[in-house]
Order: sequence, then C-alpha cells, then structure tokens
Amino acid sequence: MDRVPTAKQAPILVSACLAGFPCRYDCKSKPNREVMILVAAGLALPVCPEQLGGLPTPRSAAEIVGGDGHDVLAGKARVINGTGADVSDEFVRGARAVAQLARLYGVKIALLQERSPSCGTSQVYDGTFSRRLRPGAGVAAARLAQLGIEVKTVNDK
Repeated sequence: MDRVPTAKQAPILVSACLAGFPCRYDCKSKPNREVMILVAAGLALPVCPEQLGGLPTPRSAAEIVGGDGHDVLAGKARVINGTGADVSDEFVRGARAVAQLARLYGVKIALLQERSPSCGTSQVYDGTFSRRLRPGAGVAAARLAQLGIEVKTVNDK
C-alpha cells in the first residue's frame, strides 16, 4: 500500500475481513494491520459483499463455476456453495451494493481479499471445491473494475 488517502480524499474501499470483521464464510477474519489502521483513521470504508448481498455469517463456502466474476455478472457462470445451492443472485446483489457505495463515496482504490469469490482480484478457486486456484476476479472485484476503480490486494505494491 503505497498510497494513503488524506482526510480530504475519497476513502479506500476494503474487504471488511481485512479490517478484522468476522464476516468470512467461516465467521473468521483475515486482519491486516495496515488496513485496520486505515479504517480506524476513517480513511477506509470496510465492506463485505456477501453480507451486503444477503448471505448470513457463517455460511457455506462458495466458488465460481464456469468462469470468474465477470462471467457471473454477464450471466455466463454461477456461484455455487458447498451444499450445491446457487447463490449467484446474492453475490451479484452484493457486488452491486458495493459498487453503489463506491460511487457514493467517490472511491478510486479498493484493497480486497485475494481468492474470495467476491473479492478475489486475480485468483479465485476453480469451482471444484478442491482448493485449486484459477486466474480470474471475484464478482465484486469484477464490478468495481468495470467502474474503473483500481482493484488491488494488500500484497500489491
């Protein structure tokens, strides 16, 4: 994270799990110290697309089947959870909610959790529930990228 906004700049949108919120499917978080500092200073806006889409926490793990987040948004791929339920509508609804917040706050940069079916920026699980990764973006990351928002992970420099 080489750019930190000032109080007059738009906030950075961040995955809520990186800010320490226990919103992952397993009711855990992936706290990142730098993200937590940004949130505490009021410089970052934490969001969980899956919760905003109406999914509970905890919830069954989900993976994108047949493509990536761009394909889900286009109706060409689906998000399926570990019980076999199609949760694509919830993921799309969450991505739209995050996009609406990003527009409202003038967000230019998003720091997201890699490998998530919502927030993955360049890698997501391949839809087989075998922990194999494939190139691609999550549904919310894809929607933010469509808006021209710079989508990054905390590991990007």
